Amino acid sequence: MVAEGSSKAASARVRLMERIQAITPWDRAEEEQAAGVLAWIASGAPLYRTRKPDVPDPHLVSYFVALNPNDELLLVAHRKAGLWLPSGGHVEPEEDPWDTVVRECQEELHTAAVPSAVSGDRPFFVTSAQTRGEGAHTDVSLWYVLDVGTVTTYDRREFSAIRWVAPRLLLDEPGEHLDPHMHRFAGKLMERLGR
Repeated sequence: MVAEGSSKAASARVRLMERIQAITPWDRAEEEQAAGVLAWIASGAPLYRTRKPDVPDPHLVSYFVALNPNDELLLVAHRKAGLWLPSGGHVEPEEDPWDTVVRECQEELHTAAVPSAVSGDRPFFVTSAQTRGEGAHTDVSLWYVLDVGTVTTYDRREFSAIRWVAPRLLLDEPGEHLDPHMHRFAGKLMERLGR
């Protein structure tokens, strides 16, 4: 493992900051969270989870929202969180967040990660949110968008169910059962898709 202070780690921080700076914030909340995330990265604080579930706090996560040809997005019923979320996982030390998407997509949905025209292999949305349950902590999440035709199997140890939902219908669902930023993500995605 490369120490956080190494030149490789410094280059990874710079690339991460560039990716976040390239995200066009959808609203004031995303603009403020992006600024906070950039300050966190620039501070030299540890970025990657080193001990489950919460060390260090905060740490970096890559979410990926799978879109099918009908522009419906895939949500998973996450067993530990007790919420409907996009798929995703923790970024490993020195791992590029897109590589996390590729790895986690195969592990969780048993399919290849195909970048969507929405944002390619770059993050589309950035959030910082407090998790729920034992070991509550802050996840700094980069949200990616993937094109997925279908999902036939998934990691049943981590998810109790999966479902496809149109972004417009998602806006009508109670927020307490979703990631706290899911409604805002759906709004940004609909705007990008011209819906």
